[in-house]
Amino acid sequence: MNNQRYSPEFKDEAVRQVIERGYTVAEVSANLGVSQHSLYKWVKAANPTPSKQKDDELIEAKKEILKLRSDLKRTEEERDILKKAARYFASQPE
Repeated sequence: MNNQRYSPEFKDEAVRQVIERGYTVAEVSANLGVSQHSLYKWVKAANPTPSKQKDDELIEAKKEILKLRSDLKRTEEERDILKKAARYFASQPE
């Protein structure tokens, strides 16, 4: 078993050949002398999984919902204050 360490730049270039340039994992591994297993792991690590993307999107959506709820509550409080002020000034004799 080969325990050779590859630089991050080397790994990035190998992954780029598979993802961006459209070469197969078998071609790239043969050309670079890297095991297909390692290359598959690098490609998987470089691409966020769909579930990870969904999780990130859900977190962002929840943050936005919390912010919008906070804004809505503040706006409702401001509206209530204005209603009270309008009733007060409407009841004042001129």
